[in-house]
Amino acid sequence: MQLQERINAFVKLGDFLRQFSNEVTQKADNIEHNEIFFDGFTHQLKLAEESNGWFTEETIKFAFKSWSDALTFNNLNTWLAPYSFDNIDSKQVAIIMAGNIPLVGFHDFLSVLISGHNVLVKQSSNDKHLLPYLAKYLEYVEPKFKGNIIFTEAKIEGFDAVIATGSNNTARYFEYYFKNKPSIIRNNRNSVAVLTGDETPAELKNLSEDIFRYYGLGCRNVSKLFVPKGYKFDAFFESIYHWHPIVEKAKYANNYDYNKAVYLMSEFDMLENGFFMIKEDESFASPIATLFYEYYENESEIKNILEIKKDQIQCIVSSGFSKKEIAFGDTQKPQLWDYADDVDSIKFLLSI
Repeated sequence: MQLQERINAFVKLGDFLRQFSNEVTQKADNIEHNEIFFDGFTHQLKLAEESNGWFTEETIKFAFKSWSDALTFNNLNTWLAPYSFDNIDSKQVAIIMAGNIPLVGFHDFLSVLISGHNVLVKQSSNDKHLLPYLAKYLEYVEPKFKGNIIFTEAKIEGFDAVIATGSNNTARYFEYYFKNKPSIIRNNRNSVAVLTGDETPAELKNLSEDIFRYYGLGCRNVSKLFVPKGYKFDAFFESIYHWHPIVEKAKYANNYDYNKAVYLMSEFDMLENGFFMIKEDESFASPIATLFYEYYENESEIKNILEIKKDQIQCIVSSGFSKKEIAFGDTQKPQLWDYADDVDSIKFLLSI
């Protein structure tokens, strides 16, 4: 199969997903094989909601919009232009996926197939309904994909390379188990924001998107703030208040109540507004409904901390602080070339 055939297939997949990415799902007339797949995928969306309380219709559709925006002819060609796919020796690449947010493993799935390899997918039980259906759609719009996509719930075997995502504990297991195979092993990372105190209300409101989208469950969600000594949080709390309906979601509310009780019983100092808490803490990984913060004296101090701990950080949100910074509100809008852990998965796949 030629690279352009693979690109064209994923463009059609993006068109298909676009129907489900708006507040109201709307069937389009010009989507290939819609008569076969539209109603079935609507059902899969409902199954995904029922099987995982964090996968609300809103979060699933947000993920669909992100991917439908990414899977355009221009984006795919821009992403792949720097690479050469002329001499690909097709291999079997296993992907072990996380399940913290909807379609969290899709970029790996896309990367393997777009590179000309076959994919063996082991999904998380928390996110098992959406991707197999989308893979079947791919096989219809491009029949040459048939036989190249396998999903398994058993022990993965017969593969040439692996991309595995998990916790810090499972990553150590992966590193040992896959030590004789080419691999990308990902573990826990978190995202941080560096504030100066000069942020506009609009920037702080955008930051709330980085904090609350997907209930804070993604590695690109901001879980830690670095703020200057003497920083006042009044403007921050005012700018995030429009997210207060989030506490109406039962799973979020349960976590908020539980973590608040723990902090109160432990007599920890924290600030809260009825649906969200902030607590001074050096850790990066904050619990749901909680954001950690840490004071800094000067810019060089915080840059040194972030350099030392760069292996724990996925994104840095700031304005004029870092060359690799992400603008407020953009952590959940990665481009195809924004690789997880800053590891170029296409380069890896072309080297195996």
